[in-house]
Amino acid sequence: MIRSMTGYGRAVDTVDGMTITVELKSVNHRFYEFSAKVYRTYAFLEEKLKAHVGRSVARGKVDCFVQIETEETEDGVVSVNHSLAAGYYNAARELCDRYGLEMDNSVELLMSHPDIFNVKKAPADEEKIWNAVKTVTDEALDAFLHMRETEGEKLKADVLRRADVILRNVEFIEARSPQTVAEYNEKLKTRIRELLGDASVDEQRLLTEAAVFADKVAVAEETVRLRSHLDQLRTFFEATEPIGRKLDFLVQELNREANTVGSKAQDIGIARRVIDIKAEVEKIREQIQNIE
Repeated sequence: MIRSMTGYGRAVDTVDGMTITVELKSVNHRFYEFSAKVYRTYAFLEEKLKAHVGRSVARGKVDCFVQIETEETEDGVVSVNHSLAAGYYNAARELCDRYGLEMDNSVELLMSHPDIFNVKKAPADEEKIWNAVKTVTDEALDAFLHMRETEGEKLKADVLRRADVILRNVEFIEARSPQTVAEYNEKLKTRIRELLGDASVDEQRLLTEAAVFADKVAVAEETVRLRSHLDQLRTFFEATEPIGRKLDFLVQELNREANTVGSKAQDIGIARRVIDIKAEVEKIREQIQNIE
């Protein structure tokens, strides 16, 4: 299945008392790059998420956002900083003694200073949290991959359509190329007769000149390679593994062959077809930049 490197997926679910939201989005990138945004408390999830998503994604810059909301039922231990509490208490007594005030509601006084209390939450069960997050991540990942596959099919259809356009131009060049040699031969004969008048024309010399010209403008090897590259392009699109890098190399070869044909072209019709081929190759290059 051909996949685009652009995708988005989101899932929200409640697992083991945790409401978890996972979002995945990606854009083009030469390699697989992963970035996770989670609360600092759950930093241990980052590497697990990277490895888990990486089993399904070969290329692309992937951003992952994870939000976890827990029910307020977590066990915790509250301890008192007695030194600090004594300090507050003694300071309050000193004020009362100095200014003749009554020392009332001393407990409420101490409770108004939350910094004397230390609250320790129970250690997080990392395995439990990871299993819950993985469940929701898989839901988001399904949507994410589905979008990449849908976009990939559109890219495939567009690239193959452009490949057909290139092939039609190659067919024109193959048919037109021999005609240019014959036309050159006739033009050469006409020009020599105009120069020599009634004098006899050296047919062997004409044949030699035509052969030199034919060799100079011959593009059979290039058109054969162009056809081979186009066949290989179609074969790549039947593969099950990522093909983006292979396509990038193949497009370079298509462009190279087109440039060679263009440099040999001595015919305006062929030159125009080469321009059309190069335009389609460039459009294919743009499209495959987004294929995984």
